Amino acid sequence: MALIVQKYGGTSVGNPERIRNCARRILETQRAGNQVVAVVSAMSGVTDGLIKLSKEVSPEQEPSEREMDVLLSTGEQTTIALTAMAINALGGKAVSLTGAQAGISTDGMHTKARIVNITPDAVHKMLDEGNIVMLAGFQGETASGEITTLGRGGSDLTAIAMAAAIKADLCQIYTDVDGVYTCDPRVVKCATKIEEISYDEMLEMASSGSKVMQSRSVEFAKKFGVRFEVRSSLNNNPGTLVKEETPGMESVVVRGVSLERNQAKITIDDVPDRPGISSIIFGAIAGANVMIDMIVQNVSFDGETDISFTLSAADLPKAEKALREILGSLGENVALRTESGVAKLSVVGIGMRSHSGVAAKMFKALADVSVNILMISTSEIKTAVIVQEADIENASRAVHTAFGLDAA
Repeated sequence: MALIVQKYGGTSVGNPERIRNCARRILETQRAGNQVVAVVSAMSGVTDGLIKLSKEVSPEQEPSEREMDVLLSTGEQTTIALTAMAINALGGKAVSLTGAQAGISTDGMHTKARIVNITPDAVHKMLDEGNIVMLAGFQGETASGEITTLGRGGSDLTAIAMAAAIKADLCQIYTDVDGVYTCDPRVVKCATKIEEISYDEMLEMASSGSKVMQSRSVEFAKKFGVRFEVRSSLNNNPGTLVKEETPGMESVVVRGVSLERNQAKITIDDVPDRPGISSIIFGAIAGANVMIDMIVQNVSFDGETDISFTLSAADLPKAEKALREILGSLGENVALRTESGVAKLSVVGIGMRSHSGVAAKMFKALADVSVNILMISTSEIKTAVIVQEADIENASRAVHTAFGLDAA
């Protein structure tokens, strides 16, 4: 008997028929002789609908993050109850558990909480009694009993973390695509499915805009050695296995191309080039609970420099507000510029560690289609650029072709 964790995304449970399909798949897995914990997201569109409702009832001010967590956690609770009902109607035996009931403890950072501990006693008890456990993704509870959510894509994290906590034999992430592709197939029609990918490559692709997995869940999987498979809930095709890297993986120079829209760029001009200035700037950003991505500082001239960085466009108002509060303390000539409508394009592959010329090939491919580069960032296994969002699809196709990733 194997212990299996399965996760179903919002599209997979997007309507009653799809919920019944998932219920049949879950029940088949149990009837094959396995114990099953199934983590589900809110039905597709439900979370966005709840956010829209919150703005309608509170048009003059942003609702508190505490109340948003209470509201948004109901989406997953609806799905676990409906899926449990569907399994029971098929002759199975299922019970639904919220994150709190399953023993998922988090810190107190509302809307972006982090898991600090899992005590899965209730999960083991339900499994031992012959139940399929339907577990609400995306949520947990603080030590003081406050409901928290884990951020967008948090159901992936719930599944990976629970698989680690209960020492599951297998974790399967079911979505509406067949696995991880060399690029978004909706943008690059000739993208191909990747059979296996390392944690590091998956992490870079997830953090660079690939929507298949939440990056924090991949970090968790790597930390605790949770091998998982990304596959479709709509068919029985094999998916993509995410695992520790093997020597043979380095033969592939570039594993995939990721794109991330809805980015913004902030530039602070004429910043005094002296110790402590960056600490003030990024301390203010951190205090506003804003995540940043690329950071570029120009060469100093006459004792002044410029600092640019990127972030999600949704966080731009918060970041701008925080920076304007400290701008005067930086110097008389300091100015703040913001730009939205930009996007990030990344090429990822652990083979980049041992092969040269990746950046040059990428830049030539962009030049050939007249795409201008606004910022550049590199790591050991990734090269990323910021371009105008209007250029991102053309840029993605050109780079994908340049690295020979197109389907034959």
